[in-house]
Amino acid sequence: MAKTALTDLERDVANMIIEALELEDITADDIEPEAPLFGDGLGLDSIDALELGLALQKRYGIRLDSDAEENREHFASLRQLSALVAERRCD
Repeated sequence: MAKTALTDLERDVANMIIEALELEDITADDIEPEAPLFGDGLGLDSIDALELGLALQKRYGIRLDSDAEENREHFASLRQLSALVAERRCD
């Protein structure tokens, strides 16, 4: 099955994830846009979610309410997280 190409924003968000979580031996192209970020996908956990929340705020000016129900949806995949950034970022 062919890999889905990343958009420029997805690549940027993927690189932010890699940098923020200090993931070694992984590149932006290794992250499938639709694959889950948590659990079976990239294998992130709740601590990683906090780190990503801080990275989103620092890089894109996005603030997330830590107990908001929609956070699970926003962090579901690289594509979902990129859509959030596109919608809310403060350039």
